[in-house]
Amino acid sequence: MLRKKTNGIARRSQRTSILSDVANTSVDRRGFLRGSGLAIGGLAAIAATGGTVQKAQAAGAATMGNIDLKKTVCTHCSVGCTVVAEVSDGVWIGQEPAYDSPFNLGAHCAKGAAVREHAHGERRLKYPMKKENGEWIRISWEQMIDEVGDKMLNIREESGPDSVYWLGSAKHSNEQAYLFRKFAAYWGTNNVDHQARICHSTTVAGVANTWGYGAMTNSYNDIHNSQAIFMIGSNAAEAHPVSMQHILRAKERNNAPVIVCDPRFTRTAAHADEYVRFRPGSDVALVWGILWHIFENDWQDDEFIRTRVWGMDQIREEVAKWNPEEVERVTGTPGSQLERVARTLANNRPGTVIWCMGGTQHTNGNNNTRAYCILQLALGNMGTSGGGTNIFRGHDNVQGATDLGVLSHTLPGYYGLSGGAWAHWARVWGEDPEWLNGRFAKITAADGSEKSLQNLTGIPVSRWIDGVLEDKDNMDQNDNVRAMVLWGHAPNSQTRQVEMKAAMEKLDMLVVIDPFPTVASVLSDRTDNTYLIPATTQFECRGSATASNRSFQWREQVIDPLFESKPDHEIIALFAQKFGFHDRLFRNIALEEDGLTPNPEDTLREINRGMWTIGYTGQSPERIKLHMENQHTFDRTTLQAIGGPADGDYYGLPWPCWGTAEMSHPGTPNLYDMSKPVSEGGLTFRARFGVERDGENLLAEGVYSKNSEIQDGYPEFTMQMLMDLGWDGDLTDDERAAIDAVAGPNTNWKTDLSGGIQRVAIKHECAPFGNAKARAVVWTFPDPIPLHREPLYTNRRDLVADYPTYEDRKFYRLPTMYASIQKQDFSRDYPIILTSGRLVEYEGGGDETRSNPWLAELQQDMFVEIHPRDANNLGVRDGAQVWVEGPEGGRVKVMAMVTERVGEGVAFMPFHFGGHFQGEDRRDMYPAGSDPYVLGESTNTAQTYGYDSVTQMQETKATLCKIMPA
Repeated sequence: MLRKKTNGIARRSQRTSILSDVANTSVDRRGFLRGSGLAIGGLAAIAATGGTVQKAQAAGAATMGNIDLKKTVCTHCSVGCTVVAEVSDGVWIGQEPAYDSPFNLGAHCAKGAAVREHAHGERRLKYPMKKENGEWIRISWEQMIDEVGDKMLNIREESGPDSVYWLGSAKHSNEQAYLFRKFAAYWGTNNVDHQARICHSTTVAGVANTWGYGAMTNSYNDIHNSQAIFMIGSNAAEAHPVSMQHILRAKERNNAPVIVCDPRFTRTAAHADEYVRFRPGSDVALVWGILWHIFENDWQDDEFIRTRVWGMDQIREEVAKWNPEEVERVTGTPGSQLERVARTLANNRPGTVIWCMGGTQHTNGNNNTRAYCILQLALGNMGTSGGGTNIFRGHDNVQGATDLGVLSHTLPGYYGLSGGAWAHWARVWGEDPEWLNGRFAKITAADGSEKSLQNLTGIPVSRWIDGVLEDKDNMDQNDNVRAMVLWGHAPNSQTRQVEMKAAMEKLDMLVVIDPFPTVASVLSDRTDNTYLIPATTQFECRGSATASNRSFQWREQVIDPLFESKPDHEIIALFAQKFGFHDRLFRNIALEEDGLTPNPEDTLREINRGMWTIGYTGQSPERIKLHMENQHTFDRTTLQAIGGPADGDYYGLPWPCWGTAEMSHPGTPNLYDMSKPVSEGGLTFRARFGVERDGENLLAEGVYSKNSEIQDGYPEFTMQMLMDLGWDGDLTDDERAAIDAVAGPNTNWKTDLSGGIQRVAIKHECAPFGNAKARAVVWTFPDPIPLHREPLYTNRRDLVADYPTYEDRKFYRLPTMYASIQKQDFSRDYPIILTSGRLVEYEGGGDETRSNPWLAELQQDMFVEIHPRDANNLGVRDGAQVWVEGPEGGRVKVMAMVTERVGEGVAFMPFHFGGHFQGEDRRDMYPAGSDPYVLGESTNTAQTYGYDSVTQMQETKATLCKIMPA
């Protein structure tokens, strides 16, 4: 729809107040900005997004009246940039970046500068709609809830609760995410998941199984202290633009070398001191190649390894196989370059390692993330300021939604799905455990025994397609998925779009709940039983979000819900009321004045009562709001408040924030940092893998956090341990009674609802979760030692025999193919490696950002990057239309960008586009007036099968394709 960069004409009269005079005048862009009272020079980036960001004092072009300033958080990536919204008479008229925020320091990227349009956008889904006889018609909320609810109840009655799939969102607030997972439990299914499955699930699994918690260990701000920065599979300059100011600060202040490893020369690579190009899918081989030089030259930190790491000897045996010649054979990277990288990392400590989806989205993604961790363990870069693994996450609350269990394999807080986990949450909810169990279906196992699906992992979002299409006799549930609820999720961010289209068309019912009618509304050729439900943006409600560094921030409600949209938690309440468990779901949560909608503050208090595992217990709404109100008091590097009402706290109370809010724990800025007492934010590695393995000690050897009264390694705390230490006398009578009500001496720090065990452990400066070694070898994984395995679709057939994939297996309820695909040689017909990634202008599936005129104007074409040699050999010219086809038959028609950003034999496509399908423009299938300004093919139409061996993460970074002129 957008053909020119600008035509000088205001396209619509949405601006009010300050912009009202200029909105009706034909002016050029600079004139528009001048008329709006905006400076030009220093706001060039803002000009590119339409001038919606403004300094409040620069409002001389119009009379503004009373202006309310509301603090909220950008709804795009996970940096957590604060936005100050200017609201006049209930209308959001302008915005500026928060200069007091320690995260964005007065900066915004293009997307952040344009978020006002996300809320006020004219392409929003404005009211409930359904498709009837191929036409979209408007219906009431009452009709929507009744029709959808009745059909769901009928499906539940006929096929069981698992036949309705509840797909949640990385855009939920913490409170909404928690209620969503709780709602799914009350419905009676673990077929619930969200975007994290296909972005960082391999990170969470790999990192948590190495040292305890599956999250970013330090922070963007702590990178200021890094002496070296190693980035792999991360294009922060485009995916997390504001994070680059923190990276470049270290580069400038510390002369810290930046090393970027990526198959593609990205905008981030342009900032690198050392750019390392390697073959997609060979991350483990690359890291082992670096470690080979570290071990060969004795550059490892032996004392750190001796005291805090288990299994490094076994890693050394594997790394010894990866001499420079073999590494170059597999990765394409010269050994001399990796020796230089190793020397740089060894000479510049502490260094940090940063990764994103370039490392996670592989069939052996968990191996990649563990290899990155092992590199840091070998260098002794963990548990120290300037070190750690800084894992940049891609959605504003993907960290929080993950923590709160919008996942098919766990309850909130990573408690899992065991009987003990359900018993814990039943206590928190005040629920009858037998009633909860009765909500779930049972299946008959192979041995004839009956199992409850309450305790079995559900289908992950990466495989919901197969939940619909697979023969139900091959599945570990009683029937196929018949109804799909896509709640704040972009389906074009998933692979195998051709099969997804078929799955959508086979469903009995498709429900989309979103501020925008996502690609789900046009991908299929469904003519009936498709519903669009308008949710608000996060700017139209209030609640907390967890940034990538584990800090909480509170969003104020900027404006009332627009059109007929409703907040996610109100929609949850409406469905709960329809299904008959509203009173049970919210029995301990205060309701708003309508008597229906749960109060966000009180919902957070219920979260605080149950989330002991990861320390989501000390962040009361009052404490978080206090931090937001006093952002200016926090140091920009340490994130610690210097004086003021939050004195000593770390900004956002990064989890774990131990104990109750009354304990006033300051939060944990850097995980596993023993230089601080636990009461002041210090930590050890977590003892979650036992105390012994093969006769070897798994606990720390003679090291401990500052002031710890146990001056050695120790297991996780239980009531029995307190009794053995003689510390049980420190418990109050109420705490002891609460502990006795759980399991007496067998109650541990995770299930004690009083927090007494945590409080007493910390009183003696011990970590509640113990003091153990990180484990370099994860004996519970398919590959205990991370191994290089060739992608399923590889063009290096010479490497398959040496580095084969896994055998086919069944997990997460579904059969999963590995060797049966890899044994077929597709490389002759599909010789080019296809990878994908992000653009700075768009985010996620792109529905909201491509519906934003200021962003859509910047990037109007979907494209594929092709190396000049490949383009010339194929007869493809820059700017020409080409077909890109994958080996499973999916094909996309896109514009060719001939560039040396990619190496020979590699092609790249961004994943933010949708609305076209295999050459067909489906714009006329959107509800009238809701089609995004920019449409395009989805790279995932050409992307193929492939799933991680632990988490079912999809593989999007290393498949094959062929390219031909269109």
